[in-house]
This record gives sequence, structure tokens and C-alpha cells, in this order.
Amino acid sequence: MSKLPKEHQFIDLSDYGRPVAKFIANSLKSSSFTPIHVTIAFIISGIIAIYCIILGYYWLAAFFLIFKSILDAADGELARVKQKPSYTGRYLDSVADIILNALFLSAIWYITNSSIWICILAFYGLQLQGTLYNYYYVILRNRFNGDTTSRVFEDKTPIALEGEKQQHVTFLFRLYKLLYGVFDKVIYTLDSNADKGLQLLIISTLLVIGLKSIIIPFFIFYTFMIFIFIGIRKIFY
Repeated sequence: MSKLPKEHQFIDLSDYGRPVAKFIANSLKSSSFTPIHVTIAFIISGIIAIYCIILGYYWLAAFFLIFKSILDAADGELARVKQKPSYTGRYLDSVADIILNALFLSAIWYITNSSIWICILAFYGLQLQGTLYNYYYVILRNRFNGDTTSRVFEDKTPIALEGEKQQHVTFLFRLYKLLYGVFDKVIYTLDSNADKGLQLLIISTLLVIGLKSIIIPFFIFYTFMIFIFIGIRKIFY
């Protein structure tokens, strides 16, 4: 939970790769590698995982899925240790994530012969789960002076920070809005007063233990937990 001040950090099971991510970031601190390079590396790792899923190399697929998740945390860690946050990196990370998630589930749909509509439903469920988590997490970060390159309401193009080009920020922000806008609106509609990588581990585990056919149904079922989480927040907070 490096994005929050130490006194407000909490245990997050989906953040299992953070210790390795910090090690990678610290190892690259004095190098010429940038957070964007690490983001590109996690994209490559994700593509390799998809290739392995299609070919049936599930242990390798699991390795590259988890490695992708670790690198997904490492790019942000590197930005923090180098003290070079950027909106370019923030939006590139998110855009890459949603595209890879769609491809991961498409690969699983391909090898299990599931209905394409069930696959699409699972994808929307998976994205809503991630959006709900990010929604609450970003609110917490903004409230307690944590990392602020992510905003609770992504409604206006941010001004580029030092070292990045405005045209890159603008392009990636618009792409982000195109891909994520519907999910943000759904979550905000469900809990409009809230502002007052575990998924890849699950996919990896189910692949290697031979339960590939339940991956897509699992994420559809788990989506219903969104309403429980929102209900708990409204009751107790």
C-alpha cells in the first residue's frame, strides 16, 4: 500500500506482489529504466501469458500472469522511488490493464468453448470489481494525502506534469475515458456518496489445477459481491 501514508496503510490480499515490485523498483532506481519501460514489460508479460493459455502451457501462463501483476505494481513503485509521477504512466497502465483483461478472458473463452456472451458478462463483472476497488482506494488516497495521480472523478483532462507531453496525456486520458467511462458511471451510480491483481492470481490458480472451465462463471458469480461490499460501506461508513 505504498500509495497511502504509512499510518493509513492496510493489508490488501490483491497486493501480494508488492514486496517483489518494490525490490524491482529499488533495483532500477539508479538505472535509465523508466516506469513506462516497466509498463511495457508487463504488457509483454501479459501477451506471453495469453499465448501460453491458448497453447495449453498453463504453468507458464500462470507464471507470466503473476509476473505481469508484479510488474503492474513495479511501474508505480519505480515512479515513486524516482519521484517522477506522470499521468502518461497512470493512464497507459490502466488502458493496458483493461485490454489485457479482455484478452485474458477471450483466451479462456477460446480454450473452454464457453458462450461468447458469458465471456462478455464475465469481463464486465471483472472490470466492475476492479473499478469498485479503485473507487474506494482512490477516495482513501485523496483523503489522507496519498498518491494523487489517480482522481476520484476522471472528468477533465489533467495538465501534464513536468517531463511529460500534454498531447500524450490528452490522448491516453481520452482512451481511458472511452474504455473505463461506463464502469466508472455504474459504480458511481451505485454509491454516489462514497467520497464523503488478486484476479490474475485466481485465474492462474484455476488454470494450473485444471479448473479452466469455471474461471468465467466464477467472475460472473463474484460480481454479485459488489452489492454486498457497497451495502457494508453504506451501513458502517
